[in-house]
Amino acid sequence: MIDSKQASEALTDIEDTVRRVRQSQIYEVSSLVLLMWGVLAFVGNISGWFWPRYGLYFWFAVYAISAVGLIIISAYHRSKNRIRVFDDRYFLTFALIAAFGIFCCYFGHFTPRQQTAFWPIYIMLFYMMAGVWFGTAFLVIGATIVALTLIGYFYVPGLSLLLWMAVVNGGGLTLGGLWMRRS
Repeated sequence: MIDSKQASEALTDIEDTVRRVRQSQIYEVSSLVLLMWGVLAFVGNISGWFWPRYGLYFWFAVYAISAVGLIIISAYHRSKNRIRVFDDRYFLTFALIAAFGIFCCYFGHFTPRQQTAFWPIYIMLFYMMAGVWFGTAFLVIGATIVALTLIGYFYVPGLSLLLWMAVVNGGGLTLGGLWMRRS
């Protein structure tokens, strides 16, 4: 027979275990998404550097591929663990984030250089907000990419910014994904 103090401690241990398992699952899925986005961001920036005239089309393709990738990652994780990681609310959230970003770019009349810096900073804002709930890895990844993006925006000249962003954004997301796999 256990007393109320022991029962309370046992419940606290169970809650802590559930929290750690949930964070582990979030990190597992997020690491796959970060790895996918790291590669896609690298390819998008490098393609824009090689063929600047078609940069917008490359990014439309990157976004389309990433949407399909999110669906595949979600389905894979669901079939593997029988746990639904993404539901319709997440996809609606992603769509609203993208719609607001497009709205800002359209009405803000951003130059291509400004858009090159805006999108990673804007998306990393949401990674850092996720870090408030899901763990410091999101905060560190987001803050590092924002800081390096701003350094590149102010100090890297011309089209070299695309190469900078390929390394900073693509490489940063890839390293962050690998780091989260170890966490």
